[in-house]
Amino acid sequence: MDLYEAVEKRRSVRGYQDRPVEPDKLQRVLNAARIAPSARNAQDWKFVVVQDPSIRQELADQAEQPLLAKAPVVIAAVSTNPERVMRCGVESGPVDCAIAVDHMTLAAVAEGLGTCWIGSFDQEACCRLMDVPPTAKIIELMVLGYPADQPGPKSRKGMQDVVCYERFS
Repeated sequence: MDLYEAVEKRRSVRGYQDRPVEPDKLQRVLNAARIAPSARNAQDWKFVVVQDPSIRQELADQAEQPLLAKAPVVIAAVSTNPERVMRCGVESGPVDCAIAVDHMTLAAVAEGLGTCWIGSFDQEACCRLMDVPPTAKIIELMVLGYPADQPGPKSRKGMQDVVCYERFS
């Protein structure tokens, strides 16, 4: 599958088969995050892979997101330096982790897997569950597994609505 096909096929999947993700596929998805670019190549991140059903259920309960218990894998993208700010005034942790997670989502599509970003969760409770130290911050949770069905086409604004040249308009 080429990159453009993966971009077109990528959807937020909310229903998963009761089927584990093979270790080699999981490793390729994680490697896509590992090799993603980051500000100053600092790679200030860790990816916590949760496959234990009881921990996934606890995450689902704490996040009030049942989907976390239903997918066979949950990956927490954690910024290990959440206070770092780029020269432009934007924190690097959310940007770097978003790039890495997006690499994982595209790799997952190429592997026949589905994903969904989860940004609604209790930071403190989820950090406790995964032993994330207070010096770090979970940026996103992402579920991973085999889709139970194929989500429909995406609705997107037209290029003229989202792209401008030379000046913001």
